[in-house]
Amino acid sequence: MRHNPAHDVTDPEVVRDLVRANPWATLVSQGGDGIVASHYPVLLDEGAGELALLTHVGRPDEEVHGLGESEVLVIVQGLHGYISPSWYAPGATKAPTWNFSVAHCHGTPQLLSEEENLRVLTTLVERFERDVAEPKYLDPEYGARIAKGTVGIRIPVSRFVCKRKLSQDKDPVSRRQAIAALRAPGPYHHPRLADEMEAEEPLAEG
Repeated sequence: MRHNPAHDVTDPEVVRDLVRANPWATLVSQGGDGIVASHYPVLLDEGAGELALLTHVGRPDEEVHGLGESEVLVIVQGLHGYISPSWYAPGATKAPTWNFSVAHCHGTPQLLSEEENLRVLTTLVERFERDVAEPKYLDPEYGARIAKGTVGIRIPVSRFVCKRKLSQDKDPVSRRQAIAALRAPGPYHHPRLADEMEAEEPLAEG
């Protein structure tokens, strides 16, 4: 990811919030045949003092990724959207751009036992079923059967790169107009991104 101090985030709590709000992640590793990428839901290990992720992979992805042998990259992406230079104030730099929040988390996976894997699967189902009208939680007997086709992993995050690019470096008029444009009907209608931009503190002018 391109380094830009204006948008870099070093607070692990920001990464935790990003994972909680966007639990669908991309897992990347260097496999025997080259770079490998898979996509899985992730949870935080909320009880841990360190930043750590919990997930599972379907067999044989654990072999394809060589899990437990070397470091992997987990990419968690938040809200994002196009920002048109036509929304900026007169005199502002007229460069088109894309606003986004993303975290690149690095760590070496720890393979979970069958019991631990089942607990993670159960927690994953609870996490997503709790918001439906008639939740169907994972039955222990059925869960134990489907868990055999998966491998649970815990990834302690040894380092991360996080960036939140939300027009913090733009002048107040350009920020307000971009937020208003995202809330208006049109091809780039994205009110949730507008809300996130509005909540983000602008950079102090030097």
